[in-house]
Amino acid sequence: MDFGRSDRWRLPTAIKILVAGGFGAGKTTMVGAVSETRPLRTEEALTHAGVHIDDLYGVEGKPTTTVVMDFGRITIRDDYMLYLFGTPGQERFWFVWDELAMGALGAIVLADTRRLADCFPSIDYFERRETPFVVALNCFDGARPFTVGEVRKALELDPEVPIVLCDARRRDSGREVLITLVEHAMRMGAQPVGTMS
Repeated sequence: MDFGRSDRWRLPTAIKILVAGGFGAGKTTMVGAVSETRPLRTEEALTHAGVHIDDLYGVEGKPTTTVVMDFGRITIRDDYMLYLFGTPGQERFWFVWDELAMGALGAIVLADTRRLADCFPSIDYFERRETPFVVALNCFDGARPFTVGEVRKALELDPEVPIVLCDARRRDSGREVLITLVEHAMRMGAQPVGTMS
């Protein structure tokens, strides 16, 4: 075998994408829906110890929370892999965001219109880091619909930040959000990182 031939033994380019947003916005669901492999999840049961710490308004029935990250993978072609990292939504776990964000091409900020203010910390974080991001409005059953213009104004987003509607439970919907993000990141001049050649 000729191990010196880089064209035959080239490893794929790894493209890292973050999925962020408020607690209960659907991050774990989205990563699980689009991943081609069984996703890695670090969920723990909510306990009485967090009653006065965690704001459960609007998601009172949610039994678990992500404490570190969710992880999934999508193969684009033999030479490109998307690695999805879902961030924890609760403030007490935000200390892991810097590690997760290192080397990311861009981010999806998943927003629940019932608790729209919960995505402000994610938006602020990516704006400060100058990380390209899109806002994906997760269309929960029974939630009041808002127009894209209303959401853009409420979140004070720059005109170039894409806002898309999605259903985090559906693979095709999640893939459309990912395509929108990658196209936006490329327009913003971001380059795929983590090349392992």
